[in-house]
Amino acid sequence: MNKRLILAINPGSTSTKFALFEEDQMIVGKTLRHSACEISGFKKITDQFHFRKDLIMKELHEIGTDLSRVAAIVGRGGLVKPIESGIYRVNKKMKDDLKAGIMGEHASNLGGLIADDIASTLPSAVAFIVDPVVVDELQPVARLSGHPEIERISIFHALNQKAVARTFAGSAARNYEDLNLIIAHMGGGISVGAHEKGKVIDVNNALNGDGPFSPERSGGLPAGQLIDLCFSGRFSYSEMKSMVTGRGGIVAYLGTNSFMEVCEKALNGDEKAALIIDAVAYQVSKEIGAMASVLKGEVDAILLTGGLAYQDVFVKKIISMTGYISKVVVYPGEDEIKALAFNGLLAIDGKIEIKTYD
Repeated sequence: MNKRLILAINPGSTSTKFALFEEDQMIVGKTLRHSACEISGFKKITDQFHFRKDLIMKELHEIGTDLSRVAAIVGRGGLVKPIESGIYRVNKKMKDDLKAGIMGEHASNLGGLIADDIASTLPSAVAFIVDPVVVDELQPVARLSGHPEIERISIFHALNQKAVARTFAGSAARNYEDLNLIIAHMGGGISVGAHEKGKVIDVNNALNGDGPFSPERSGGLPAGQLIDLCFSGRFSYSEMKSMVTGRGGIVAYLGTNSFMEVCEKALNGDEKAALIIDAVAYQVSKEIGAMASVLKGEVDAILLTGGLAYQDVFVKKIISMTGYISKVVVYPGEDEIKALAFNGLLAIDGKIEIKTYD
């Protein structure tokens, strides 16, 4: 009897990752990288739908995938309305909200849409999303921004932060729900979360204007100067939005969203590239320090993860500034693909609750 296949899809700001699992064993894993030039040709995230889906399907056909064996397609959750952690079956309401971008635009919005579109062509596949970026566990005091017209919201790399937290807990023979952790996911966007006994009680909005700047996002900008720029007449609304998300951060300073390229430039003596690396490490470390205060200094570990964590020189800068708080453990890359597939397998086996988005 042929074993079931599970397809996991993780669209990120600078790449589309997918993997094919036979039950719980990964048999194919691919990372399709997208340059800033490629992405800049699309006005909206949803305009990238066919571009990214077609790349995935091309790869699947080239490796001779028997798509009739696919039982579940699990996409990274996007900017739906704030919901609790868990696995959700993709439905019409969810697709409408993802297409409309009700909470904003992000590449992860394409995860559920691509999963459902592929599943609709297969005989028995079901489409899901898991731990979307809008998982909301903020404590009430963390929601206040300083003005009642603007509430702080939870948008972060929930899937990877939760997966890495549980990986660390397992290695320490502890339960995630018994630990206090600070986790910094450092990729196309950067989120730093305070995990208190299994809940992310505070985290910067990693998408649009909060926390450290990153390869494609400006992070927190001085509000007064930003207001002046908005009303300067030099930029349209959409240009200002892209300045914050998509064309901000490192790509705005150096013209590239490749952190590896920036590190290579710094290694070869580029002083501006070196300064940018120092600035990102500086801002990440400041955010970690802030989250240590949120946890009242009771921190079992600081976990560094995401693609930027592959760069040793960068990581060492953060450790030098934050190691006094607690031990620092590095998990380069991310466990999101495995987490997606594992949750999909549990769902089709009836071992976890499948939640309804409404």
